[in-house]
Amino acid sequence: MLPVLATVLALVFTSFGTLPASAQACLSNREIQEAVSSGQIKSLDEVLASAGVDSSQSVLNVQVCDQGGRLVYIIGVLSPSGEAQNLVLDAR
Repeated sequence: MLPVLATVLALVFTSFGTLPASAQACLSNREIQEAVSSGQIKSLDEVLASAGVDSSQSVLNVQVCDQGGRLVYIIGVLSPSGEAQNLVLDAR
């Protein structure tokens, strides 16, 4: 199980590196907190709930990036069955 998880994590983290250049302008954790506090973007919980993401999925990685002039959450999730995927959800 551990080698499978390591492979999945490697795939998730490497796929973040293949995003278009416009998506590479990502906020730091501090900037994300400030943007949520000021109401510029929704919290991660709000975004996941509004997208109907199943709470049984494990969140592996979260980034907020500028993608073509709009802020999006890029979220790596792992399902209970071991399927990893990246979600790109509007942050506003």
